[in-house]
Amino acid sequence: MQSSISRLRLMNHFCNQWVEEWCEDNGWTDLFEERRNNYWAFPPGAVMPEPIPGKVLRAIKQEKGMTSQEKIWSVSAVVATCVAVVSTYIFKCPMPIIVAFAFDAVTAARLEVEDI
Repeated sequence: MQSSISRLRLMNHFCNQWVEEWCEDNGWTDLFEERRNNYWAFPPGAVMPEPIPGKVLRAIKQEKGMTSQEKIWSVSAVVATCVAVVSTYIFKCPMPIIVAFAFDAVTAARLEVEDI
């Protein structure tokens, strides 16, 4: 139960495959995700794992774009806003647009990439 709740709260901003590809291309081995969006691996010739550098993660994100989870949330926000606009017009009530604004605010906060 707890793990499903934590999955709802946190969003992956990186696809594990993207980070694995970078590790293979640069000689890093034994990649593991310590916690969400925090990757560690063994650099070439090292005996201790190190975190994947933040610059690298930002470059991967910039190159690859949004994950599938981020795309779903973005599309959901757009659809909710469109439905709310139509509902507000039809029912002559501002509540649907207010609810859509709250949903969009939460979605925008979830899409924000934490400082790496």
